[in-house]
Amino acid sequence: MSLYQIAYVLALLTSGGGITGYVRAGSKASLIAGCSVGALYALGAYRIQNKQTYGVELALLASIILAGSSIPRAIKSKKPLPTGLSVLAVVGLWNFGVAVMNARV
Repeated sequence: MSLYQIAYVLALLTSGGGITGYVRAGSKASLIAGCSVGALYALGAYRIQNKQTYGVELALLASIILAGSSIPRAIKSKKPLPTGLSVLAVVGLWNFGVAVMNARV
């Protein structure tokens, strides 16, 4: 799977999760956060796909934001949703972090 495909999948999952959080619990914070992170992933994917600058970095930024918000909650609550978001964040951190490091070498 290419980097832009990974970013599009993460965009869909995070946006879908934010919308689901709003529908199930009425959480506006989930809606705003999920769609914002999803938009960063989608923009990064679009830029990667069109070989524009800073696409991988945008997707990495989205992963950092997602990890920063979900990993502490997953450790504290041990609930499935924050744990799943943490897994998505780690997938993004790994893929886009490796891509950024390879570009710098």
